[in-house]
Order: sequence, then C-alpha cells, then structure tokens
Amino acid sequence: QVQLVESGGGLVQAGGSLRLSCAASGSIASIYAMGWFRQAPGQQRELVATITSGGSTIYADSVKGRFTISRDNVKNMVYLQMNSLKPEDTGVYYCNSRWGVYTWGRGTQVTVSS
Repeated sequence: QVQLVESGGGLVQAGGSLRLSCAASGSIASIYAMGWFRQAPGQQRELVATITSGGSTIYADSVKGRFTISRDNVKNMVYLQMNSLKPEDTGVYYCNSRWGVYTWGRGTQVTVSS
C-alpha cells in the first residue's frame, strides 16, 4: 500500500505562487494516473489536476493555465506548481491516484489572502 505525504503549502497573497510536493512511500511508476485534489472549507474534495504515466495532463477549468502538475517516477514524487493564486484556491491539498484508491494523507494547507 502506497503512503502519500504532501508538503509545501502555506500562506500567500493573491497573485503569488506555491509549489506542492507529494512523496510516495512506494513506486508510482505503475500507477497510471496521479492527481492533486483540494478541499475547501465546508466543501467536498475536488480533483484539480491529473497526470498520466505518459505525462498527459488534465486540469479543472478553475485552475487551467495557472497550475502545472508533474511527476518523477524515479523519485516517486508528484508536484503541483501553482501560480497566480486566488483566494478561492484556499483549501487543503491532497495527492492520490486519480481515483483516490490509496489511503488519504494529511494534506497540506494552502491559504491565499486577498
């Protein structure tokens, strides 16, 4: 069972940037699609970015053009570069397989002030 640990969150002003990291305890090379999810206060967790083992990416409309997902199958890492952050990007960010089959980590808090 792969365990996932997210890091890199913090408090940033609107327009700023953050880079989130997700460290997996095991190999992610065989996981077809990895994703970053976020959960805003009082809302359900939503998928914001997906990356396949071949490097294809899909983004939610709300983050398209601002966020970039990447993965390193050698280091077993998944990243989320977030630029031009908005207050509505505030939430706890998690990584998992695209279908959320692994145990959820604690996530990393992102707070964007206006």
